[in-house]
Amino acid sequence: MKEGLRPGHKVEFQITVDETMFAEFDGHVVHPVMSTVSMIYYMERAGRFVILPFLLEEEEGAGYEINVKHLRSAVKGQVVTFRAVCVEMTERRVICEVVAETDSYVVGKGIFTQAIFPKEKMRQNIEKLQANIGN
Repeated sequence: MKEGLRPGHKVEFQITVDETMFAEFDGHVVHPVMSTVSMIYYMERAGRFVILPFLLEEEEGAGYEINVKHLRSAVKGQVVTFRAVCVEMTERRVICEVVAETDSYVVGKGIFTQAIFPKEKMRQNIEKLQANIGN
Protein backbone atom coordinates (compact mmCIF):
# COMPACT_ATOMS: atom_id res chain seq x y z
CA MET A 1 0.00 0.00 0.00
CA LYS A 2 1.02 3.59 -0.54
CA GLU A 3 2.14 5.64 2.42
CA GLY A 4 -0.40 7.79 4.19
CA LEU A 5 -3.20 5.57 5.46
CA ARG A 6 -3.34 5.96 9.22
CA PRO A 7 -5.78 5.18 12.01
CA GLY A 8 -8.33 7.97 12.10
CA HIS A 9 -8.65 8.28 8.31
CA LYS A 10 -12.36 8.30 7.55
CA VAL A 11 -14.81 8.31 4.69
CA GLU A 12 -18.44 9.40 4.91
CA PHE A 13 -21.32 9.56 2.45
CA GLN A 14 -25.10 9.62 2.51
CA ILE A 15 -27.79 7.60 0.79
CA THR A 16 -31.57 7.96 0.73
CA VAL A 17 -33.47 4.76 1.44
CA ASP A 18 -35.59 3.58 -1.49
CA GLU A 19 -37.56 0.46 -2.44
CA THR A 20 -34.50 -1.30 -3.89
CA MET A 21 -33.04 -1.46 -0.37
CA PHE A 22 -36.05 -3.08 1.32
CA ALA A 23 -35.81 -6.39 3.16
CA GLU A 24 -36.94 -8.84 0.49
CA PHE A 25 -36.84 -12.59 0.02
CA ASP A 26 -37.82 -14.46 -3.14
CA GLY A 27 -39.39 -11.33 -4.62
CA HIS A 28 -41.53 -10.53 -1.59
CA VAL A 29 -40.92 -7.50 0.61
CA VAL A 30 -40.83 -8.64 4.22
CA HIS A 31 -40.35 -5.18 5.73
CA PRO A 32 -40.47 -1.82 3.91
CA VAL A 33 -37.22 -0.69 5.56
CA MET A 34 -33.54 -0.77 4.61
CA SER A 35 -32.47 -4.40 4.81
CA THR A 36 -29.48 -5.67 6.72
CA VAL A 37 -27.99 -6.76 3.39
CA SER A 38 -28.25 -3.20 2.04
CA MET A 39 -26.81 -1.72 5.21
CA ILE A 40 -23.83 -4.07 5.07
CA TYR A 41 -23.30 -3.29 1.37
CA TYR A 42 -22.95 0.43 2.13
CA MET A 43 -20.75 -0.25 5.17
CA GLU A 44 -18.42 -2.29 2.95
CA ARG A 45 -18.53 0.45 0.32
CA ALA A 46 -17.45 3.02 2.91
CA GLY A 47 -14.60 0.77 4.01
CA ARG A 48 -13.53 0.27 0.40
CA PHE A 49 -13.43 4.04 -0.11
CA VAL A 50 -11.01 4.21 2.84
CA ILE A 51 -8.43 2.00 1.09
CA LEU A 52 -8.87 2.99 -2.58
CA PRO A 53 -6.54 6.02 -2.57
CA PHE A 54 -3.79 3.94 -0.95
CA LEU A 55 -3.80 0.80 -3.10
CA LEU A 56 -0.84 0.30 -5.38
CA GLU A 57 -1.56 -0.44 -9.04
CA GLU A 58 -0.80 -4.13 -8.51
CA GLU A 59 -2.91 -4.43 -5.33
CA GLU A 60 -6.54 -5.06 -4.59
CA GLY A 61 -8.65 -5.29 -1.48
CA ALA A 62 -11.46 -7.65 -0.56
CA GLY A 63 -13.80 -8.11 2.33
CA TYR A 64 -12.26 -10.46 4.86
CA GLU A 65 -14.51 -10.14 7.89
CA ILE A 66 -17.52 -8.10 8.93
CA ASN A 67 -19.19 -8.04 12.31
CA VAL A 68 -22.13 -5.64 12.58
CA LYS A 69 -25.32 -5.10 14.50
CA HIS A 70 -28.43 -3.76 12.80
CA LEU A 71 -29.90 -1.74 15.65
CA ARG A 72 -32.78 0.31 14.20
CA SER A 73 -34.83 0.62 11.02
CA ALA A 74 -34.48 3.22 8.29
CA VAL A 75 -37.58 3.86 6.16
CA LYS A 76 -38.13 4.95 2.58
CA GLY A 77 -37.03 8.55 2.05
CA GLN A 78 -34.83 8.63 5.14
CA VAL A 79 -31.25 9.83 4.71
CA VAL A 80 -28.64 7.51 6.19
CA THR A 81 -25.01 8.54 6.67
CA PHE A 82 -22.43 5.78 6.31
CA ARG A 83 -18.99 6.26 7.83
CA ALA A 84 -15.88 4.09 7.95
CA VAL A 85 -12.92 5.02 10.14
CA CYS A 86 -9.61 3.17 9.91
CA VAL A 87 -8.78 1.94 13.41
CA GLU A 88 -5.97 -0.51 12.72
CA MET A 89 -3.83 -1.71 9.86
CA THR A 90 -1.15 -4.23 9.11
CA GLU A 91 0.70 -4.99 5.90
CA ARG A 92 -2.22 -7.12 4.65
CA ARG A 93 -5.27 -6.00 6.68
CA VAL A 94 -7.17 -2.75 7.14
CA ILE A 95 -9.73 -2.67 9.96
CA CYS A 96 -12.45 -0.03 10.01
CA GLU A 97 -15.18 0.86 12.45
CA VAL A 98 -18.32 1.29 10.37
CA VAL A 99 -21.54 3.05 11.27
CA ALA A 100 -24.85 3.83 9.64
CA GLU A 101 -26.87 6.61 11.22
CA THR A 102 -29.70 9.01 10.61
CA ASP A 103 -29.80 12.51 12.03
CA SER A 104 -31.59 11.04 15.07
CA TYR A 105 -30.16 7.59 15.81
CA VAL A 106 -27.67 4.85 14.94
CA VAL A 107 -29.06 2.32 12.47
CA GLY A 108 -26.11 -0.05 12.65
CA LYS A 109 -22.48 -0.29 13.67
CA GLY A 110 -19.60 -2.72 13.65
CA ILE A 111 -16.18 -3.66 12.35
CA PHE A 112 -15.15 -4.33 8.74
CA THR A 113 -11.79 -5.91 7.89
CA GLN A 114 -10.34 -5.91 4.40
CA ALA A 115 -7.53 -8.08 3.09
CA ILE A 116 -4.96 -6.47 0.82
CA PHE A 117 -3.33 -8.74 -1.76
CA PRO A 118 -1.62 -8.79 -5.17
CA LYS A 119 -4.12 -8.67 -8.06
CA GLU A 120 -2.17 -11.37 -9.90
CA LYS A 121 -2.47 -13.79 -6.99
CA MET A 122 -6.24 -13.26 -6.89
CA ARG A 123 -6.51 -13.75 -10.65
CA GLN A 124 -4.61 -17.03 -10.36
CA ASN A 125 -6.77 -18.21 -7.46
CA ILE A 126 -9.96 -17.45 -9.36
CA GLU A 127 -8.69 -19.28 -12.45
CA LYS A 128 -7.79 -22.31 -10.32
CA LEU A 129 -11.22 -22.34 -8.68
CA GLN A 130 -12.91 -21.96 -12.05
CA ALA A 131 -10.86 -24.86 -13.49
CA ASN A 132 -11.87 -27.07 -10.56
CA ILE A 133 -15.54 -26.75 -11.45
CA GLY A 134 -14.89 -27.44 -15.13
CA ASN A 135 -15.71 -24.03 -16.61
